[in-house]
Amino acid sequence: MSLVKYFNVDRLQCYAFETRKEMGIAAAKDAAAMLRVLLAEKETVNMMFAAAPSQSDALEALLSEPDIDWERVNAFHMDEYIGLSSQAPQGFGNFLRRAIFGQKPFKEVFYIDPSAADPQAEADRYEKVLLEHPMDICILGVGENGHVAFNDPPVADFADKRLVKTVALDEICRNQQVNDGCFTQLDEVPRTAMTVTIPGLMRAKALFCIVPAKTKAHAISELVKGEVSERCPASVLRRQPAAKLYLDADSASML
Repeated sequence: MSLVKYFNVDRLQCYAFETRKEMGIAAAKDAAAMLRVLLAEKETVNMMFAAAPSQSDALEALLSEPDIDWERVNAFHMDEYIGLSSQAPQGFGNFLRRAIFGQKPFKEVFYIDPSAADPQAEADRYEKVLLEHPMDICILGVGENGHVAFNDPPVADFADKRLVKTVALDEICRNQQVNDGCFTQLDEVPRTAMTVTIPGLMRAKALFCIVPAKTKAHAISELVKGEVSERCPASVLRRQPAAKLYLDADSASML
């Protein structure tokens, strides 16, 4: 495996690899190692996953990691559109069901319901679930606008009092969903969503952030070289004592 670059920025450990596949394998190995440690210490581990094509290499590699008792792992997803059918293939819960939740015998899988009649009530319900299940591991990505989950710059709040909230999606975020091939045109992309907030994500004991592709290079440059602020929500990772960032040559190209 060809590690091109390793460096720290504040508390964040950063790894850049030559290829996207190598990046995914490295992230999966590290996440699996942490999972094994936690399973040796406690009966049940709570693990949250981002849903995006950027995560596919790491999720595929994680599936092949040996010696993990998945029956003692609870799975969670971190954000979901509002107003999609519960069967819509673009739904993040459905993405994760295909990519990993349906591939392993998790103890329990907790979903946000995109078709809930009252999105605020659904956000309240999911927040209660998170309070009852303190997060151990979070596997996340970074958006083209620097978002984590659906915490876009206009709605990101490092001191948010909520763990889950409803948000309006900004246009860069919505265009990314088209660029990723999830929707064919912008008008199809929902304008609102439910998301775990930044404090909700950062409560995890360990964070593994996986970010490939040239389209993310500017966001990664802002994360690493800019200020820690809501202008680049992912920059909050620099404050976390147990966070790791995994890049490929494309996403690291502006560093």
